[in-house]
Amino acid sequence: MEEPLLFDMGPPTTRRIADLVKEGGVAALTEEAGPKTGGYAERRADAATYQEVRCRSALNCVKGMRYFDWTLNPYRGCTHGCHYCYARRYHSQFELGAGDEFASVILVKTNFVEVLRRELARASWTRDVIGLGTATDCYQPIEGHYKLTRRTLEALIEFRSPAGVITKGPMIVRDKSLLATLCEIDGSSVVVSVPCSDDEVTARLEPGTAPPRQRLRAVRELLDAGVNAGVLMSPIVPGISSKPRLIEQTVKDAAAAGVPIVGSNVMHLQGGTREHFTAWLSREFPQLVAGYRDLYKKDYAPASYCTEVKKVVQAARTKHGPDSRDIRAVRSGSGSAR
Repeated sequence: MEEPLLFDMGPPTTRRIADLVKEGGVAALTEEAGPKTGGYAERRADAATYQEVRCRSALNCVKGMRYFDWTLNPYRGCTHGCHYCYARRYHSQFELGAGDEFASVILVKTNFVEVLRRELARASWTRDVIGLGTATDCYQPIEGHYKLTRRTLEALIEFRSPAGVITKGPMIVRDKSLLATLCEIDGSSVVVSVPCSDDEVTARLEPGTAPPRQRLRAVRELLDAGVNAGVLMSPIVPGISSKPRLIEQTVKDAAAAGVPIVGSNVMHLQGGTREHFTAWLSREFPQLVAGYRDLYKKDYAPASYCTEVKKVVQAARTKHGPDSRDIRAVRSGSGSAR
């Protein structure tokens, strides 16, 4: 059941892709690969390889996520290439590395929306709030081509299923009318991640993302369209974006754009992501390596450190605003590790 049928000319399953990469590396997906070998991969102008795959399920049941029991991710891998992204570790499930391959080999679930519609139509579906884009960004640039996220929103609206959307992609404004309709369903919200508004810091931590102020403008446009939207300062990266002046400037820039900060979180490091981030830190900020060894003896920074960071954020919010009470219960914890 895992292998493509003899006359099936569609994309391979994710299991088949893992087998191909294990046998022949990423090269097995690219130029020489085609329908007979399980290919359907394409290199695009951004130098990433986009591999079309078939998924067997769309809704993903998760444990331990603060606000969601279910998530949706139409893509795997992300050209935003954020060095701290917790989803890097998931790429290893497909025999792909958590390092550069996370940002350069993107799996596209072409049958995602059709599978989702079947799942939402089940009598057993209880319309729990779903997290959309929690693992890899649902508005990364390739969404402009495949439109899987847009079609996902249409399905959620049709079946009256609430969702919390998280993204760093200003492309989200394309769907502002759909998002406004989604937010009429109780429990729905949108958060745009802007961990730091400093362009230089952002360029180093998030090399493939849009400039922070462009994201802030996108939130303002969403709010003006009636979307329940806000800014999530997550993750704040110790020693890099955690400096009080940077935190205050981010809150101040959000206030200048007229958008609320609805939450913040300190970065955590887990397997796969930890190895990639530590290697990157050694190259870019070697003076911080020893401090990170002490701070991240476990996956999460100590609660005392996180509390101090939140105090700085709260002081800046109190000083500059706007108050998060201006919007309707945005779920600020979604995407805490993005």
